[in-house]
Amino acid sequence: MTQSSRQILTNQAQTAGLSQSQFATQVCDQVRILFNCSNLMIDVETYSSFSGTNTGTAFPQTNSTLPALTFNAQGQVTNTWQYSPGATGDVVVVRVMYQWPVFGGPLGFNLSNLPNGNRLIMAAAAFQNEPP
Repeated sequence: MTQSSRQILTNQAQTAGLSQSQFATQVCDQVRILFNCSNLMIDVETYSSFSGTNTGTAFPQTNSTLPALTFNAQGQVTNTWQYSPGATGDVVVVRVMYQWPVFGGPLGFNLSNLPNGNRLIMAAAAFQNEPP
């Protein structure tokens, strides 16, 4: 995620005209060994200041700062993620989220934190875009 976020920070992604799917492919290429890319969710949002940024919202099942996910009847996430890499001087938040399959913990301990039985793992980066 760090290398891909840096492409936005330095305006390389914007100059190259990377689409949301192209950016997602770059992120996936960095984590493909550990993760199934179909479980990755990538959200890129632009703000005018750091004080207005949002790196997560309340998730009622756990009272934590996980993003609010919506699910279909099959347990798949149906959220539409943003891709707004911004311009020079914009504050950008990149969130990469992954649904880790949980198969049960030791002594019946449940490691899931999502209604579909998976565990959400999330990394976020907040930065101000540099000049090209």
